Amino acid sequence: MPEITASAVKALRDRTGLPMMECKQALVETNGDFEAAIEWLRKAGRKTMEKRADRQTAAGRIAVFTDSNSSRGAMIELFCESAPVANNEQFIALAQLLAQRLAEGPGEATSEELLGQPVPGEPGITLRERYEEVNIRIREAFRIGRMVRLEGVASGYVHHDGTVGVLLQATGGPLVLAKDICMHIAAMQPTVVSREDLDQATIDKEREILLAQAQSEGKSGPVLEKIIQGRLQTLFAERCLLEQPFVKSTTGKETVRKVAEAAGMKIQGFVRWTLGKE
Repeated sequence: MPEITASAVKALRDRTGLPMMECKQALVETNGDFEAAIEWLRKAGRKTMEKRADRQTAAGRIAVFTDSNSSRGAMIELFCESAPVANNEQFIALAQLLAQRLAEGPGEATSEELLGQPVPGEPGITLRERYEEVNIRIREAFRIGRMVRLEGVASGYVHHDGTVGVLLQATGGPLVLAKDICMHIAAMQPTVVSREDLDQATIDKEREILLAQAQSEGKSGPVLEKIIQGRLQTLFAERCLLEQPFVKSTTGKETVRKVAEAAGMKIQGFVRWTLGKE
């Protein structure tokens, strides 16, 4: 058997990121064949991760990728077991690669299809290989959650801790405003773009509740409808993006609608996720 040198073990460790003793064992088992040792470590790592597959994966992060040239964007959830791993640079980079390929690729219906695609900029390596490489190195169970790809995307946003993500569909207006509106959506949590997008049954139910409240307060006649309309406006401001006061308004009175219209922007839709919450 050829001598397993310290330099060979170090080179394998540098290549795989795995502990020195495991790298040495891999070289011993493969008679010093470097590429065979890598495959040996990969197979051993898969067996280890199979044993962890049923562990709870409640931590993780959302990744967003937008392409200004194609106006296409994508967002994915990548889960892991612990918060420290969710903030690991390699884990973050993996999540970003998945989102980028989802946006730039042919479109995938499942995570398995996505993992079969090549790594962006590295056509000889699949996302599955990169996923397994990072997975084996970190040694926590990973899981891909929701995935979405949209056309007509103006901008995207991910909160600093990766737990909230937004994609904004819009045309016109400056990119800086699109980014600011994404941050507004993340903070203010609207559910629809405009009041026309609200379910009529929801509005009718709310009107019924408000009517009963106003009548119990002794309100009647023409003032009654005025009071109900005023209180309905609160509902619209809570749930409808265009009705909300813009978080970066200097006066505190400008709505998102007014800001967008002044900039020549038309908002068609958005997707806002909180990690792990449908």
